[in-house]
Amino acid sequence: MGHIFADIELSNPRQPELQPICVKALADTGALMLCIPEHIALQLALETESEREVSVADGRSLKVPYVGPIRVRFANRFCYVGALVLGDEVLLGAVPMEDMDLVISPSRREITADPASPNIPHARVK
Repeated sequence: MGHIFADIELSNPRQPELQPICVKALADTGALMLCIPEHIALQLALETESEREVSVADGRSLKVPYVGPIRVRFANRFCYVGALVLGDEVLLGAVPMEDMDLVISPSRREITADPASPNIPHARVK
């Protein structure tokens, strides 16, 4: 399938005077969380809420900062989530994608709003 990227905007809802940061995020449905590099957490002045233990691809377990809240915006959709601070690029996991009701089109290698609900995010709650 290859890599699929999404242009997203990240901001700190607790400090609206700070400018949002626009980034190209790697979309990964195999990951759950939003992951951000340390420099983005610092630029947005995000508070460390706790530490989380994560498992990385080589099998190691690491403790990483969990920051938030962070506002994630994609096109006409947005959500509020916490983020794990690790790595050198933004990783958009399944939780924020589901919250914004986004779908991945592997053939077009793009992310879009769910065509069945183009104007407002839909959530399945049953």
